[in-house]
Parts: sequence; C-alpha cells; structure tokens
Amino acid sequence: MATAVLLSSIGAAVATAAPVHSPILRAPAGGYQDLFVPSSMGPIKVQVQWARRGGSAALYVLDGFRAPADHSQWTTDTDALRQFAGDNVTLVFPVGGHSSFYTDWYRPSSTNRQTTTYKWETFLTQELPAFLERHGVSRTNNAIVGASMGGNAALTLAGHHRDQFKFAGSFSGFVHPTYPLWSEAMRVAMWDEGNFNVDDMWGPAKDPAWTRNDATVQAESLRGLPVYVWAGNGVPGPLDLPYGVGNTVNAMGLEAMATAATQMFRDRITALGITARVDVVNGTHTWPYWQQALATARPMILDALGAH
Repeated sequence: MATAVLLSSIGAAVATAAPVHSPILRAPAGGYQDLFVPSSMGPIKVQVQWARRGGSAALYVLDGFRAPADHSQWTTDTDALRQFAGDNVTLVFPVGGHSSFYTDWYRPSSTNRQTTTYKWETFLTQELPAFLERHGVSRTNNAIVGASMGGNAALTLAGHHRDQFKFAGSFSGFVHPTYPLWSEAMRVAMWDEGNFNVDDMWGPAKDPAWTRNDATVQAESLRGLPVYVWAGNGVPGPLDLPYGVGNTVNAMGLEAMATAATQMFRDRITALGITARVDVVNGTHTWPYWQQALATARPMILDALGAH
C-alpha cells in the first residue's frame, strides 16, 4: 500500500490532440500513473500500471460500491499492482463511479443533486479504450474484473462487448439483480450510500434495462468466453480480524446475498451448458478475499490475453 501511494506521485498525464503510439510513461514495477481521460461525465481519473514489456493487452479492474472519488481501492487495499508487476499486461483502474454499477443511467440521480448522468458503460467501452489506444493499448484484447458492484458489471460489459473483452471475472458480485425484491434491496443500499435513486439508473423493476444489466439473465452472451466467478460463503476467518466485529458482521450479510446470486448464476450456466469457473469458498465481503480471487484469476487472464 505504501509503495503504491508513494509511486502515485510520479505525476498525471492529460489527453493531448496529437496521437501517441506508445505509453506516456512506464511506471516503476508495483507503481501506477494517474491519467485524466475525457468523457461525457467530465474528466475521469484512471490509474494505470503499464505492461512490463510494452504489450498491448489490458486488464480493466472495477471498484466496489463505495468507489472513492480520488483513487481505486484496488491500488490501496490490495496487492493487485504487485501481482501483475512483471506481466506484459496494462492494468487499468477507473476511479469513481460511486453507487453507479458501472452502467449507463437514464438521468442524474434526482435525490442527491447529482448534475451529471452516469455513463460508465459508454466510458469503459468507447471513450477509455479510444484514449488508451493512442498510447499503445489494444481496444480488442482486454479483460475485465470487478468486486461487489463491479462484479456484475464486469460480466455484463464483457457479454455485451465481446469484440473488446476476452475474459471476465466477478468477485462477490451481485450477479442477479432482477431476482424478486432484490431491486428494493438495491434501492435501500444506494440510498444509504450517497442518496442515489435506483429508478434514475434503470427505471422501475420491469424496465428492460434491468434484464440487460443482469449477468444471470444475460448468461448466454458469455458462451465461449473465459469466465471466473468467485464468492465467499460468509464464514469469517483470519483475514477479517483487522476489520472488527461490526464490519465483519456486515460483510457476512453482504456476502450471503452475493453467494446466493452466484449460486443462481452457476445453476443458470449449467442449465445452458456454458462453461465457467465458479468458486464458492470461505470468505466474506472484504478486500483481502478479492485480492486472493484476483490472484487465482491471474493465470486465466494472462492465458486469455496472451500476455505472459
């Protein structure tokens, strides 16, 4: 964590008009560079660790529900940078998206004075790839993973954009949001986390946007794609000790929902005859477990991208 924070001071890069065909800067191993990428939402900060040997493959890594505005928690709360420091793949950590589910919303949230409409699918599949392409990153050889809120998004984005993503991974993702009454659970959670209005995201529960953004409903779109889905069973262990009793109890409850959704996703792909790796093991809704899940996914990601 200290290394990542220290190396983040190497400076930020801002978009320029002239095309560039190689990375702006090669951050030291285990470090990253802050970029500011134009979008319909305004400039979006993206933290990037460039491929070790100049390769063009990229791994997009999505944050969780409480995504901070100034950094990706993957760069501070996990060793993701170190895990891939020697690999020929660029790590891409979009910053922000608090309570967004990394999707295109219908309109700004009407309950918290939000002024900009979230357009995260547009950013992750159009604006950001176009920007990174100018710096030597392929638009068609990407992988995408996410934790919690980002898990379902990683699967649905990969399913809808097969020309871009060659691997998808969900860690403790709520991968079945259309399950009866779960829309109301999301309503409560989004209100609690920033006074966001779920109706401004996907409309009422019967709106087609809900099914379009449900990884379990959209499972057919993942056929033939390497997929890894991880969930804990809610049983705490030594990795939970630093978080205290209150946070651990909350993490156990959240993971119970993620586990139920993961099991329904597994049943769905089994019924469809779709191959994917699905692990349900000891763990809660906490960053150390997602760090472990990413480490498990790493060889699968490198294989899918040809990025060893």
